[in-house]
Amino acid sequence: MFGITPLGWLHTLGSLPAIPAAAYMIFRYGRIKPDSVPGYIYFVCMLVGSLTIFLVAKAPVSPAIALVTLLCLLGGYAANKLVFLGRLRNYIETILLSLTVFLLMVPSVSETLRRVPDGHPFVADPNSVVLKGAVGTIAAIFVLGLAVQIYNLARLGDRAR
Repeated sequence: MFGITPLGWLHTLGSLPAIPAAAYMIFRYGRIKPDSVPGYIYFVCMLVGSLTIFLVAKAPVSPAIALVTLLCLLGGYAANKLVFLGRLRNYIETILLSLTVFLLMVPSVSETLRRVPDGHPFVADPNSVVLKGAVGTIAAIFVLGLAVQIYNLARLGDRAR
């Protein structure tokens, strides 16, 4: 179904719960919160997705995106432990983890538009206006959302944790 291999299904279903976990944290806390139950779910699902993409991706750029996602994920979850960074660690954590959400959503939306409905996808051409519009919308939401998160961190100061 949808031209997805069993390993592709492992990748898809393993990383899929990261989307509602991220959405919940963003609406509940205003950002990805690593020290929460949804934060743990997000981490595990993103780890599964980042690692399995090396085995299922066909596009030449996919391994590079997976590596950047993995590095941002690990860096975002480790940032809070780098006490010498002071308040800067909240910003690093927020920027890196927001970037992981962006890097999750772009291929998720792209692959969905190019595979659904099965046999007659919404987008057949990778240069489709619909696909470019969807990716552009995700990019705009990322930039705006990151700006709001950084503003809120600056406004809250030390209470941001």
